[in-house]
Amino acid sequence: MKKIIFILIAFIMVLNACTEKKVEENPFFTEWNTPFGSPPFDQIEEDHYLPAYEEAMKQHNEEITAITKNPDAPNFENTIEAYDQAGGMLRRISAVFGGLRSAETTPRLQEIARETTPMLSAHYNSIQLNQDLFQRIQDVYNNRESLGLNREQLIVVEKMFRDFERSGAALPEDQREELKKLSERMSMVSLELNNNLLAENNGFQLIIEDEADLEGLPENVISAAAEEAIRNDMEGKWVFTTAGPSRIPFLQFSERRDLREKMLNAYGNRGNNNNDNDNKELFKELIMLRQQMSEMLGYDNYAVYFTDIQMAENPQNVYDFLYRVWEPSIKRAEDERAEMQQIINREGGNFELEAWDWWYYAEKIRKEKYDLDDDEVKPYFSIENVTNGSFMLANKLWGLTFEERPAVPVYHPEVKAYEVFDKDGSHLALLLVDPHPRPGKRSGAWCGTYRSGSYEDGEWVAPVVTMVMNFTRPSGDTPALLSWDETTTFFHEFGHAVHNFFAKGHYRRTSRSVPRDFVELPSQILENWAGEPELLKSYAFHYQTGEPIPDELITKLQNSGNFNQGFANTEYIAAAILDMDWHTSEITDDVDVVAFEKASMDRIGLIDEIIPRYRTTNFGHIFGGGYAAGYYVYRWAGVLDSDAFYAFKESGDLFDQELAADFRKYILANNAIYEGMDAYRSFRGKDPSIEPFLEKSGLK
Repeated sequence: MKKIIFILIAFIMVLNACTEKKVEENPFFTEWNTPFGSPPFDQIEEDHYLPAYEEAMKQHNEEITAITKNPDAPNFENTIEAYDQAGGMLRRISAVFGGLRSAETTPRLQEIARETTPMLSAHYNSIQLNQDLFQRIQDVYNNRESLGLNREQLIVVEKMFRDFERSGAALPEDQREELKKLSERMSMVSLELNNNLLAENNGFQLIIEDEADLEGLPENVISAAAEEAIRNDMEGKWVFTTAGPSRIPFLQFSERRDLREKMLNAYGNRGNNNNDNDNKELFKELIMLRQQMSEMLGYDNYAVYFTDIQMAENPQNVYDFLYRVWEPSIKRAEDERAEMQQIINREGGNFELEAWDWWYYAEKIRKEKYDLDDDEVKPYFSIENVTNGSFMLANKLWGLTFEERPAVPVYHPEVKAYEVFDKDGSHLALLLVDPHPRPGKRSGAWCGTYRSGSYEDGEWVAPVVTMVMNFTRPSGDTPALLSWDETTTFFHEFGHAVHNFFAKGHYRRTSRSVPRDFVELPSQILENWAGEPELLKSYAFHYQTGEPIPDELITKLQNSGNFNQGFANTEYIAAAILDMDWHTSEITDDVDVVAFEKASMDRIGLIDEIIPRYRTTNFGHIFGGGYAAGYYVYRWAGVLDSDAFYAFKESGDLFDQELAADFRKYILANNAIYEGMDAYRSFRGKDPSIEPFLEKSGLK
């Protein structure tokens, strides 16, 4: 018997030693001794996530229990602040896993996401619907005026209480249980929609074997397609994909009208191919689930639920705004269509303009009317120049400086890390820049954080910010040369990064908490500076000669500023209205997704030659909750950014540092105190005018 006991003890000791070794080897269980505390990407393995998630949820639950079991009466410190700080390990894991799942996913990460998504949904539901926790938060909320709280603390209490209400904490028990199931299913459906879209993005290749079929394409586009073919073991051929740097120049320049049709249809029909990646039924289910959730919470539909906490306030205000922009946009687009048809007729083309012809003939008009060739512009906008330009702008406005840090571990060799210094030379942030498309990266461009800036034990911990894009790759000896659209996109995402650099509230809930229809203001305003001569002369240099961009080319760029704006605004507003229509309509199981989309677009008079920027089955912005019933926000914020930039124009100094300091204070930094229209009025001194936006968009 003693021998058996000794064997059992030895076995337990070995098991504990193995467990301790696993914990020691898992970087999520330890402090990160990396430069600036950035994620140790070189140490993180895929098998680390599940055990880390399990432990993190366990710790989070223990922290919540400590709050609810606290015998002292609820107050700001032991309830609101304690809840705000809880879940640190879970935040750290989710930031890394979520960032990589978007930028560098693998089949294994997708498997882990399928396993952890319902776990996390159930975990957060159990907290947000925890009655003991809600009661303590409600007690603090009810007594908030008598607790001696400052303005920021009052806002935290009010937002936190409203969060719990909007999550269903005040519902009867049976409805809370039903809401949990709805939430968990919505999370899974959203995950599958995005996985299907990634598979569709990666699943299409336009393979060209005959060199004659490349007619019209610029040499750099051909070279990039040849390199894509080599990456896919098809040396000697040319491969084009639906990724923007491949798709757009193909549509702009290819003489093969039938191949342009094939490319545009492949892009537009992603998720609508009746295959294993088809998104129609999943999307319909998601809309119905959102409707159920909204009604349970007392809202007429999901659009009412979403806009209730936005600047727009309600769906009707959104529609009114979109229609105001729609009318001049569609009229301008119809004029552009007529102009293109004239070219077709003049060239002896015996056909009517179609959607797959628009980019091609728009490019002809640009050359004809503005004498502007995209290939003439690109040599001045290497990725290095554009990066330097955005950094230079931040220096001129706020005194920021940047230094590359090669020692910082990154998740892919193309990613560059930069330390960001504030005006006084102190460390402000770490910035990771990931510029080019890959099979493991979702489409589009975005900015996020691997660590948000926050106070921990009274000490400020600086943010780790990431910018992820899908820009033109380098080809051979030629560096990555960006189109003008890619250049402004870089400045856009950099604007989001700057917002993350500066946001400095004392509490996580409010540190960078702004309405969704406000959040694009900090990003879009920086786009305005990208094309200003004072800045262009400082960063746009020819990659071969080193010569600055000539005045003649700057003039062409400025003259073409309103080029194709009918198309650009029409395709965008069409998608925004489609989003609103889905989220304001009563959707039933027998609804035909394609027919609904067509009816929506027919109702507003969308012309056949333009398709919405995103079709229903590939509308990634609204698959998750962030932009659902909220895709309108880019143009809504466009009014704000145009008016805000006009303030710099009015001052007579585009780099007015006093004005920039106010923008930092009211718009970027103190979101916990100034929010939405109050923040904007504090910066501008008045309500925004729509006139600068209409003028900039060529719609006036």
